[in-house]
Amino acid sequence: MTSNDPFEFDSNGALLRTHLPLPGQSGKVRDVYDLGDSLLIVSTDRISAFDWILPNGIPHKGSILTAMSRFWFDHLQVANHLISCEVPQQVVDLGIDASVLADRIMVVRKAQVVPFECVIRGFIEGSGWAEYQQSGAICGIDLPAGLRQCDRLPEPIFTPATKAETGHDENVSTEVMSAAIGAEQTELLRRLSLQVYTTAADHAAERGILIADTKFEWGLVDGEVILIDEVLTPDSSRFWPKSSYEPGHSQPSFDKQYVREWLSETDWDRNSPPPSLPADVVQRTGEKYREALDILT
Repeated sequence: MTSNDPFEFDSNGALLRTHLPLPGQSGKVRDVYDLGDSLLIVSTDRISAFDWILPNGIPHKGSILTAMSRFWFDHLQVANHLISCEVPQQVVDLGIDASVLADRIMVVRKAQVVPFECVIRGFIEGSGWAEYQQSGAICGIDLPAGLRQCDRLPEPIFTPATKAETGHDENVSTEVMSAAIGAEQTELLRRLSLQVYTTAADHAAERGILIADTKFEWGLVDGEVILIDEVLTPDSSRFWPKSSYEPGHSQPSFDKQYVREWLSETDWDRNSPPPSLPADVVQRTGEKYREALDILT
């Protein structure tokens, strides 16, 4: 991350990238900086779809994701990596406009990251639905015959996936995960992930949102398993409005559905850089993220 300007915005004021004079790396949405004894996570307004980062962003999306993660870390009462959401003095001393970062950062504990996404599915959709149609199972878990797209599963299931730096994560069985990190740790992560999902799903359902599925990231600090990264946001979960839920087809959702639909209707080949999003798609997507935050918190 090198640039003379610490902040890069698009024409709508969405923060696309940060270039702080600190050691760091950039992911699909987040820029992560090493503060020595902790990490600084900056949630930008970047948005990705079909494994591409789009050229323009969704204004305030990073702030919404950060606010939602902060809410869940507090509500779930599970060990996690969050230290503070205040801009650290180390960053203030850089002489940059720290107000740009004020509501979109988390200072977090450094952790040894578990190399698997811990996916919990309460409903059947996405890659799970595709796998079920082929085999009647997801990640080696046999499911009842005759399930429809978006049906609620008899009980939530744990379906781990490998963590991909680029491209799609790959669904794997718990046996594959156990072979890599051990059966005891796999079982602990399965139990913790199901516990967190159930607590969150109950809270969301009371407020009119179904959490169809979500993925958690866990890390280790001094042997303790802690929840890391973002948690239970529209970027890592499928949120459906409970009032319109109807299995048998795809559901409206509080995420980048408008982005995916618009891209699917263009002649973009998904192998070359994607086109910029039109203003109405940017606006409607931002409204959905904001609506999810308001309802849940």
